Amino acid sequence: MKTHNRWFIIFASFIVNIMIGSAYAWSVFASALQASPFYLSAPQTTLAFNLSLGLVPLAMIVAGKLHGKVGIKTTILIGGLFFGAGFALANFMPTGTSYNPANPLILFLTYGTMGGIGIGLVYGSTVANSVSWFPDKRGLAGGIAAGGFGLGAVLFAPIFGPIIGNIGPQQTFLVFGIIIGLIVVMGSFFIDRPPTGYKPEGWSSPIIGVVGSANSDLNVSEMLKTPRFYILWIMYTLACISGLMIISQASPITQIALGYEVGTAAAIGATAVFFLGLANTGGRFLWGAISDRIGRYPTLITMYAVTIGGLLILSFAISLSLVIIGLIAVGLCFGGFLGVYPSICAESFGTKHLGMNYGVLFIAFGVAAFVGPQIAATIRVATGIYTSAFIATIIMSASAILITIFYWISMKRKKNLPN
Repeated sequence: MKTHNRWFIIFASFIVNIMIGSAYAWSVFASALQASPFYLSAPQTTLAFNLSLGLVPLAMIVAGKLHGKVGIKTTILIGGLFFGAGFALANFMPTGTSYNPANPLILFLTYGTMGGIGIGLVYGSTVANSVSWFPDKRGLAGGIAAGGFGLGAVLFAPIFGPIIGNIGPQQTFLVFGIIIGLIVVMGSFFIDRPPTGYKPEGWSSPIIGVVGSANSDLNVSEMLKTPRFYILWIMYTLACISGLMIISQASPITQIALGYEVGTAAAIGATAVFFLGLANTGGRFLWGAISDRIGRYPTLITMYAVTIGGLLILSFAISLSLVIIGLIAVGLCFGGFLGVYPSICAESFGTKHLGMNYGVLFIAFGVAAFVGPQIAATIRVATGIYTSAFIATIIMSASAILITIFYWISMKRKKNLPN
């Protein structure tokens, strides 16, 4: 099915990303799998989620290769099949009256490996393609595509919960694996790549003959030879560490701040997580649109600063309202980083190889996914609170501001940036 309505294409991309974003409602499944009749441990269910998350950047790189060989439509279709099958095949975990060593292996191979590959193929394709369709609104386009992914967790968590309670996690895996896989496959038929040299009617690029223009498209090998890639990679890693730390620990952070023992105020923690999820989603739209107006690097500097503000609030918060304000500040900016950096990658290295290039840059997310939660968990075990973790990430965000300012000034002097 051929269509060149770019708004319809980005809407289809938004929908399929909501579907794969369902994977990030994992905590609802995890608690059920740790009980009878599965008896998985918390580290095992966490490892399944981490495996899925860790494979996303690698699958995004593969997606970039597939774009030139089978096309973006087919790449998304394959990703939908992988994700849906991974979800559905988790149904085959055996039940019993005691722990079965086959259960974690099945979970790692299905939800973890197949699901992670599916997410990367779909997400890497839709974000890069959306940015390519909107050279005049790259920030907004990247924000919309990434926003669907963030919205998936918010929408599916309250759906999965009662259904797991009624039919169990196995049947929930099977039913939703089939439904989600079919929706992604159907959505793939409505997503096309823009024609070569595409420009919206009446629009001309403000960047001519410099980094990011049509005549300066760099492939991965060429990109990796440029110092600016490594600077952007460090900036992106520092951007993600704080957000992923907070997302991984939002519920215990809330409970400890309010004086509860972790696990005794789960409902209050869930409320905080809900607001964090909304902020994470909304930030992708908000900051993406702002970056189109005031420029990518002023937007980055602002987001790092707001992140610092949110972390400072969390360091001293003793009421639920203050905790939620702090979480919202960090969540908005974390979502914003994921919406803005695809545009920065396109404008720094061109759009021809954007799928692979952004996949390589996105490895920063995978590194941050390990570092951020690990910092928080280690400090909490050692001290019982998160204050030192907040201080550490405040220092990281402040360092990111300085790096961004120096990089921005340097590139403007070389006339490689429009703003």
